[in-house]
Amino acid sequence: MNDVRIRNIAERATDHGRLKVTLTQLWYLSRTHNYAWGAREPEGVPAGLRWLVALPVAAALLVCAVLAGGDLAFFAGVAAFLVLVAASLLRHRPGQLPRSQVIPSEETFRVLMTGAWSAAYGSLPKGVFDDAHPLPRPGGTGGARTAAPVARPTSLILCTDPVVALFLTANGLPGRLGAVLLRPTVPEGTTGHAAVVTDALAQLAGYRTALPLVVLHDADPSGVLLVPLLRAAQPGRVVVDAGLPVPAARGRAGVVRLARPCRSADEEQLRTVAGLSGADAAWLIEGFWSPVAAVPPRLLESVVVRAVERALATTPPSSRSADTSGFLSWPPVPRPARERGTGRPGSGTTKKERPSSA
Repeated sequence: MNDVRIRNIAERATDHGRLKVTLTQLWYLSRTHNYAWGAREPEGVPAGLRWLVALPVAAALLVCAVLAGGDLAFFAGVAAFLVLVAASLLRHRPGQLPRSQVIPSEETFRVLMTGAWSAAYGSLPKGVFDDAHPLPRPGGTGGARTAAPVARPTSLILCTDPVVALFLTANGLPGRLGAVLLRPTVPEGTTGHAAVVTDALAQLAGYRTALPLVVLHDADPSGVLLVPLLRAAQPGRVVVDAGLPVPAARGRAGVVRLARPCRSADEEQLRTVAGLSGADAAWLIEGFWSPVAAVPPRLLESVVVRAVERALATTPPSSRSADTSGFLSWPPVPRPARERGTGRPGSGTTKKERPSSA
């Protein structure tokens, strides 16, 4: 974490000033380590239970030793000693929920960038804005978090990640593509995919079925179930899956991997409804997931553009082919000649990620 490295990462993330990126996206790109641990079952006998059994047994054996006398007393005393030793040697490892860590933490990175960095340089790096505050309206004052309305939209973009939705809005991508950006709003504390699907369908009800839909989502249970459920609910609409694919999140080096308890789906549902392989479904059920906001901005822009083009070129599905429209293979990020040979941010495995650059 140094000024030169952060400035270089920001320059590449913004494509040398062409794009506007959020502070959250810059944080993911600037990470130095990424750890993720799955759930762990408890092992051994808890200490309280061990001593609750061992002490009365040892006491009873000592009483027998005192009352019996002779060889029986000797053996009873040895047995009491062995019970106490066994209880002290046994170990207990408590269970653990899935957890993850990104270094530096988001809070630490925000404090550094909005505090020390801004104090030293006057503002955030060129093209980077703090997504915790509204964006200024072009040519005016005040804040704006929604894209300019499209008079005659040709497609819809449904984005479940607020950071990505703000990135798309800041760069005017919906307007350039003639699309309307939809952002599901789920009440705080609500979990599971049902609430997201319900809200998405409520928003889609205001647009004709002829408008194709592109869906951006995380590589998590709610995200992978969203697209097939929307296709089933609106079989006459073209629905293109532009979300982060689970196979890429699970097996590709450099992808941010996080972990949290999975309570919104089961493995069979992920395999039958979302069409995931057994390994991918098990990975999600274990608690692992990957945020689409961590995808490099230029790659994210390319995915959205190509997904909208794919959606517009796809014939509206019939009842038999409604589940065949997809966009599950992301294209490689376009690289200008001056950047040839540079890699994507991050590298590593589910357990540990080595320091990397953007």
